[in-house]
Amino acid sequence: MSNQVNPGRRRLLGAAAIMPFAAVAQEGYPNKPIRLIIPFAVGGATDVLGRELAQAMGTSLGQSFVVENMGGGAGVPALNTVARSAPDGYTVLFCASGNITSQPLLTRNRVDILSQVAPIAMVDTAPHVLVVSAKTPIKSVEELIAYAKANPGALNFASAGVGGLAHLGTELFARAGGIQVTHIPYKGAGQVMTDLAAGRVQAIFGTMPSFTAMIKSGSIRALGITAPSNAGPMKGLPQISRTVPGFTYSSWNALFAPAHTPSSVIDKLYDAARTALRDPSLIRLFDEQGVDLELKNAEELRDVVRKETVVWDRVIRDAGIELN
Repeated sequence: MSNQVNPGRRRLLGAAAIMPFAAVAQEGYPNKPIRLIIPFAVGGATDVLGRELAQAMGTSLGQSFVVENMGGGAGVPALNTVARSAPDGYTVLFCASGNITSQPLLTRNRVDILSQVAPIAMVDTAPHVLVVSAKTPIKSVEELIAYAKANPGALNFASAGVGGLAHLGTELFARAGGIQVTHIPYKGAGQVMTDLAAGRVQAIFGTMPSFTAMIKSGSIRALGITAPSNAGPMKGLPQISRTVPGFTYSSWNALFAPAHTPSSVIDKLYDAARTALRDPSLIRLFDEQGVDLELKNAEELRDVVRKETVVWDRVIRDAGIELN
């Protein structure tokens, strides 16, 4: 689905498939609408934030963004679309961290994702929230750890798919907590939440917008968060690291362009993102979604991608997660 906003997994491309030329920065960029690819379905948190960011950036740049949702395939089709596009600044990716730092590790023919896409800006970070079904008696991280140790493998953690950030967070948590859990992968988030409410699975990691309504209804309980946060919905939730020392990770959203996009274009897009993130209405929206604004430039984002890729690569190998 695409519309305009005004002022199983497929293989990633190999390095040889990248367009063999670097675009020359155009004078007066941008002089036409910019295509924004979002690797999620309409209505999800990343989609909502991406659309609002695009509108604010469009105002700054004096051009509209045409938003195209490209869900499915663990984000690989969206990544390939951007990587194959001309590196001229008119195709941009707005994605979540897992699309960049973990999913590319799950292909047998691995490639360096930063040879495919060029960082523009990180715009926010968000911890994952650990929630349990209200059908369980578990009311704290301490109680969950105690239950798992008393019943090795009996605690079922769900996720929306093998190798997603929720799955990898579960594996990281189990190792840090010294417990055995059983991972139950689903093919999407809808059935996960139904089964979680019914108690057919007991726990899951994920972002707050996925859980807010069910927490309010009392069908699930939030036990803690995976990293510090100042966002409104996170207030009052303890950091899991208080119980499991050293356990921490965050999700984030960021902008990327095709590799070899001129630095002058990258800089203009970064400046537009920086201006957009000063908008009070955008600041309020991000807070309501449970995310913290955290602007990083291209080089800072590149460093984050490198470091987190190492972490998730180790988790994937230690957990014996099969590659596709």
